[in-house]
Amino acid sequence: MKLVLLVFSIFVFSLFSNAQLKGELTVTDSSGAITNAHIKVNIHSGEGPYRYYWNSESASIYQDELNDVMEGSDVRVTVVDQNNDSLHLETRIPITSTMERMESIMKPIVDFVAEELFFKPIYSQKVMVDSMILQTPFFDQEINFSLKKWLVEDGARVKHEQPIAEIIRDTNLMYLYAVGDGVLHQMVQPGDDLFVLGRMNNKLPRKLAYVRYDEERLFMNPNHTTKTTGVPLIVVWLVLGALFFTIKMKLINFRGIPHALQLVKGAYDNPDDKGEVSHFQALVTALSGTVGLGNIAGVAVAISLGGAGATFWMIVAGLLGMASKFIECTLGVKYRTLDENGVVSGGPMYYLSRGLEKRNMKGLGKVLAFVFAILCIGASFGGGNMFQANQAFAQASGVPGLEWMKEYGIYFGILMAFFVGIVIIGGIKSIARVTDKVVPVMVGVYVLSALIIIFMNITEVGDAFGQIVDGAFNAASIRGGVIGVLIVGFQRAAFSNEAGVGSASIAHSAAKTEEHVSEGIVALLEPFIDTVVVCTMTALVLIFTGFARDPQGFEGAELTTNAFATGLGPWAIYVLAFAAVLFAFSTMISWSYYGLKAWTYLFGNTRKMENLYKVIFLGFVILGSSIGLGSVLDFSDMMILGMAFPNILGLVLLSGEVRRDLSDYMNRVKTGVIQKFK
Repeated sequence: MKLVLLVFSIFVFSLFSNAQLKGELTVTDSSGAITNAHIKVNIHSGEGPYRYYWNSESASIYQDELNDVMEGSDVRVTVVDQNNDSLHLETRIPITSTMERMESIMKPIVDFVAEELFFKPIYSQKVMVDSMILQTPFFDQEINFSLKKWLVEDGARVKHEQPIAEIIRDTNLMYLYAVGDGVLHQMVQPGDDLFVLGRMNNKLPRKLAYVRYDEERLFMNPNHTTKTTGVPLIVVWLVLGALFFTIKMKLINFRGIPHALQLVKGAYDNPDDKGEVSHFQALVTALSGTVGLGNIAGVAVAISLGGAGATFWMIVAGLLGMASKFIECTLGVKYRTLDENGVVSGGPMYYLSRGLEKRNMKGLGKVLAFVFAILCIGASFGGGNMFQANQAFAQASGVPGLEWMKEYGIYFGILMAFFVGIVIIGGIKSIARVTDKVVPVMVGVYVLSALIIIFMNITEVGDAFGQIVDGAFNAASIRGGVIGVLIVGFQRAAFSNEAGVGSASIAHSAAKTEEHVSEGIVALLEPFIDTVVVCTMTALVLIFTGFARDPQGFEGAELTTNAFATGLGPWAIYVLAFAAVLFAFSTMISWSYYGLKAWTYLFGNTRKMENLYKVIFLGFVILGSSIGLGSVLDFSDMMILGMAFPNILGLVLLSGEVRRDLSDYMNRVKTGVIQKFK
């Protein structure tokens, strides 16, 4: 009897033991480079297939491994088997190099700054959807997927996370799970391959089925957490500022365009005016700092996140931003300084300190100017330099036949630094001479390529703009509705044209003119060209080639490149790579001037300080091309947006005098006091 009880106890214990999941996480990190760790879940018991609930929103519940994980980060996953037994595993990715340690220190700082100062939602809402499309789970280019059989009939009701199909992944069995309660609609048949070929012959995950809900429910991320959208503080700050300036200046962003075109043509250029460059050269120098990778990658990001409707809000943001550009560049010329050699220094550092001093706010002015200068220097090394060099190298080395370049980033950086150095050593006059030739060429090449695709689809233009307007006001719930699409459009426009950031006023301060208002009127053309014209053309290319509706798995600059290649042929990849390198080059030389003026404002306008800054700047060109800096680079890039906080505050305080100056200037133009010279 005792023997029987003992055997029975052992049997029950073994059943209980087997019911408990057992496993561990294994971590591999093949090099000291940042964000390249690999983590794998190993399960030794329980009944598969398993579900994996990671603490990363982008990680699917089907994934038993993660790639490109940041060193020093905490990884957590809960594994659930078919009996709903669960196992919680967590680990911290070890740090093995100085670069990884730098990244682990900077990441929390960057996340805090991004969350609290830039992207903390003033208003937020949950994203709701009325259906959910189910695609090939955990898709991989190297893995073959096929549908074995459906476990639920077409049109049947299903429950959330109910197994609805068996899928063969290579030789392994896995389940496809429903997301939400609703009615299942099948889109493939047993035996079908679960991928389709994209326009570039790349494998893409196939749509397998969709679940139609009885009523809207919360949208779920790949790890089955809910999605929220909100209005970031920085976007509200920029938009409200632009709206305030538009009203305060009585719609100067629209009524000033005809006069701006006359100024750019040189109709009012007086050769005896003080300054270093013409109106046109100042315009293209500032444009070279804004027309760039934001137009190639930024529009693609906006459309992939917000659909075609994001384009409408980018256009609106560009039109409003024209008023911000006008007021900051007007003040830039008004409060600039000239040394004994006729070298101009101007920009927010000067109008914040000198302009607010006139209004008995000397202390506030100095603080705002100091903060702006610090941010501007950081931005010139990061977003205006390393990011540009890094993306230029990525575009160049991604061209078919040039993949071998990927291992020689440092040499690309040295070559880029050499050409940048030749230009910036000569100062603003040298920069202007290059940009007034490079910018028209690079914009011309890009715009011509876009126009060819647009004219090839000229009969579809009406429908394309219909999609843009309809998407702006009837956005799908999955994109966050109208508010979600508006946020994406305004945010990407802010990154693209930098209206309200104050950087362009540094370049415009060097214009040859005695009329500071005239230069502000010239400057208002920048957001129009950058966002309203160039970004809209990019959006039309994405719509005509079908990538706006289905990004085909591509993101950012890669999405735009493949859209052009689809519309024009494979040779367009070379054109876009060439344009990207030119964009990056022109942006770097412009930002070198912005950073230099902020540097000399803080450390003195001496030859020694100028040369020290230029050497450091060129060093960062090489650095940006040869290594990935992760959060360090993101932090530097955010400094560009950070410049808007002190700048817009100062612009609001000084807007009254700009309005009076504008009224006086326009009266003198109408009465002929200000004469044409051509």
